[in-house]
Amino acid sequence: MASPPPLTILHVDMDAFYASVEIRDNPSLEGLPVCVGGPAASRGVIAAASYEARRFGVHSAMATAVARRMCPDLVLLPPDFDKYTAVSRQVMAIFRRYTPTVEPLSLDEAFLDVSGSERLFGDAEEIGRRIKDDILRETSLVASVGVAPTKFLAKLASDLDKPDGFRVIRHGEERSVLDPLPVSKIFGVGPRSAKRLQGMGVRTIGDLASRPRKVVARQFGASAIWIHDLAHGIDPRRVTPRREEKSHGMERTFAEDISDQEELRALLMSFSEEVAFHLRDKGLRGKTVTLKARFSDFKTVTRTKTLVHATNLGPRIYSVASELLNRIDDRPLRLLGVQVSRLEDVRQPVQETLFNGAMAEPSSRQDYMASAEKLAKVTPSLDKLRRKFGRGVVVPAATLDKGIPRGRDGTGAGGDASAAGASPGPPEDLHLDE
Repeated sequence: MASPPPLTILHVDMDAFYASVEIRDNPSLEGLPVCVGGPAASRGVIAAASYEARRFGVHSAMATAVARRMCPDLVLLPPDFDKYTAVSRQVMAIFRRYTPTVEPLSLDEAFLDVSGSERLFGDAEEIGRRIKDDILRETSLVASVGVAPTKFLAKLASDLDKPDGFRVIRHGEERSVLDPLPVSKIFGVGPRSAKRLQGMGVRTIGDLASRPRKVVARQFGASAIWIHDLAHGIDPRRVTPRREEKSHGMERTFAEDISDQEELRALLMSFSEEVAFHLRDKGLRGKTVTLKARFSDFKTVTRTKTLVHATNLGPRIYSVASELLNRIDDRPLRLLGVQVSRLEDVRQPVQETLFNGAMAEPSSRQDYMASAEKLAKVTPSLDKLRRKFGRGVVVPAATLDKGIPRGRDGTGAGGDASAAGASPGPPEDLHLDE
């Protein structure tokens, strides 16, 4: 008889992280409906909502204007990602005291595998409680912890008793925990998929689990097999300490549609520099540049170009993004963004071309390497200034007279400006809708 799977996986999730950090630093906000996000007048969105705000139905990714209607007394604060990142590093350092096998999912959550730590710190449940206590004592913030044999169950467990939750799902308890839950609790079942399942009489995870695997695959396709396995608590994934970053980008929704091409290019230059700084900070460079644009009628288009030589230099990214902007309709835009993908480690050697530059940018390999070398020489000094005084301290001269607002981290303030690494989500992010 096979032995039960060991109880060694933890999922730790900080409760209302951004909002909680702001309340911690300003105790007068305690008990108030606090949100972090962009202003309603600038088509902003909510990045985080305190549990007091959630009682009014406010949640992350909601338009700020909608949130204000639902909660007129909402306390809205601008995001301070430098501060959140610093606190995140504190939390991740606590995790690594107990195990080196830590897989961060974002600034405020991570998976841990503590299978090699029991002799030092006790079993997984004891380690989970110690981590929760350490976080509270050292950061004055509250975390919810899930402990289980698999990643899916651990993540589910951490969410069941929020806020300030601690839940253990042991082998043999899967059905009693999973069966009553709505099918939408399976990560990857989006609203459309849940509605489709409900139309077929599948309302709970138990309903889905009771359906034969072949029937589910026939009705929803290959991706549904993974969802069906999760409904049975089956998840073979291991905790991976380093999650490969696949892309990085920045986009912004404007307070008012912008038609002026000079202003759009100034914004694009600012975004390109911000994305490039992040890539250099991570020791990465990328080959594919993608421009994203959304028109006033909400139609969204993308244009992509792949370079011969990977880059992490702002002027290079901007040059390609500007070229891509020429390839879309000259109409007012409500959103503009740039992304760099096909990332590689900067330590990876540059591939020579077969015919000595026949495919190199901008006109020859020699021209490209000479200009890139000049940029590469000055960039480290500029990055030192950005890290010391904030990323807004060094900006392209072309953006200075364009009225581009800047936050502490150099990103556009207002709207829903964002600069986020687009690391692939765990497999539970699969959607039947796709």
